[in-house]
Amino acid sequence: MPRPYEAVYIFDSALEEAAINEKLSRFHALVPQSSGEQPRLNHWGKRTLAYPIKKKETGYYVVANFQAEPAQLPEFERAIKLDDGVLRHLVVVDEFDYTPSRAPTDRKFEEDDE
Repeated sequence: MPRPYEAVYIFDSALEEAAINEKLSRFHALVPQSSGEQPRLNHWGKRTLAYPIKKKETGYYVVANFQAEPAQLPEFERAIKLDDGVLRHLVVVDEFDYTPSRAPTDRKFEEDDE
């Protein structure tokens, strides 16, 4: 049964966006989607790193959400580790529902009622 995953990639900022998209499509081809939908990609763009990684001061961040079988992940992560353009990556199980359980309220309004 496929599980939801979230992957965060930090690419070398010297790479062009087209090269980054090509790498992402190659990585995600290793975990085919059973439903046929593409992984959701959120390009955060170039950001300054908190500390140098491989003597780089900036990186290009991408967050991806996708569904995959757990047995497919070792080959997926192996391909990421072997790619020189990826400075860091993290893949986690995305089991939480981020939708609010109730509508947001105005705290000031609630305090006035008391």
